[in-house]
Amino acid sequence: MNRFWNWTKDANTGERVLRLDGMITDDEWLADIFDSKTAKQFKAELNSGTGDITVWINSEGGNCFAAAQIYNALKEYRWKVTVRIDAVAFSAASVVAMAGDEIQISPVGLIMIHNPFSWTEGDSAEMRVAAHMLDEVKETIINAYELKTKLPRKKLAQMMDDETFLHAQAAVELGFADKIIGEENQQASQAKMSSRRQVMNCMMKTIRAKGEKETRVAVSELRKRLNRL
Repeated sequence: MNRFWNWTKDANTGERVLRLDGMITDDEWLADIFDSKTAKQFKAELNSGTGDITVWINSEGGNCFAAAQIYNALKEYRWKVTVRIDAVAFSAASVVAMAGDEIQISPVGLIMIHNPFSWTEGDSAEMRVAAHMLDEVKETIINAYELKTKLPRKKLAQMMDDETFLHAQAAVELGFADKIIGEENQQASQAKMSSRRQVMNCMMKTIRAKGEKETRVAVSELRKRLNRL
């Protein structure tokens, strides 16, 4: 069995963590997509515990039917599912990512969506059947993207036709992700620096107004306020 997932626990919070790394595929899964031992094992492990989970994704994609089963299992999970895109969520992995109640992406992360593809052989009739199957699979993938992004199906279909790559900011703007990992810390730091500058400017105005005699007192007060910040 090709284990492309792994369970751990967050050392600080004790929260369950699922890591999806590499190709989303397995010989048994591909052999029987409707009653796969691998799919059953994944669901059993997912439901063996309770509480919120974080799903880290770093995958170039894989089998769309396996991705659909993972997507459904995560959507049915009773507790909150937070997806964090570590580096890449390409192709089928981007479908799995859409299962998150909240989707976060690394500032250097990347999402890629494209049309499903397959290999087939046979006469023209069999080729038409394969083409129809791929068109229908595309519609199911659009369902997952539409549910998350609320973008029009026509726009999503065109993005898949174009094989679209989305950096972190674009992913958030288009609704494929909710926020960029670490962004809140950066905003808090910027707010803190802005507050310090405001206090400094205010106190410098006070110093100038008081004159040289009271400058030392004003400077002392300035230091106290900055320390409190």
